[in-house]
Order: sequence, then C-alpha cells, then structure tokens
Amino acid sequence: MPSNPLTELLKLPAGDRADLAMSLWESLSDSEREGQLELSEAERAELDRRWAEHLENPGSGIPWAVVRSKLRS
Repeated sequence: MPSNPLTELLKLPAGDRADLAMSLWESLSDSEREGQLELSEAERAELDRRWAEHLENPGSGIPWAVVRSKLRS
C-alpha cells in the first residue's frame, strides 16, 4: 500500500514543517486566500480588536521577520 504524503511530511522536524507551512501559505494568491478563507464574525471581531489595540500602541507590534525567525528556530 502506498504511503500517505501527509503522514511522511508530519515526520519532518518541527522547523521543516513550519517552513513547509509558510511556503504553502505564501504560494496562495490573494484571490485564493480571499475566496477560500472566510472569517467568522468572532474572528472579524478579534481582528478589529487587535487593530484597535495596535492603533493605540503601534510600538507593541512584533515585526514579521522576528515572528518568522522564532517560528523557524
């Protein structure tokens, strides 16, 4: 019986799986993301809350490069 590619990918080290996940996400076009990934009302409310928090204190954010680096380590 042929092996399942997902089963094999899940055996990769955590850093490699994170890299793969980011690569897959980045491979999606904006229209693919918008068309397939709809937010719930709760998710929209949370994003609005976080945006308002950011506007109140813009310095509290963490640059994507830092977040990405932490995910990969």
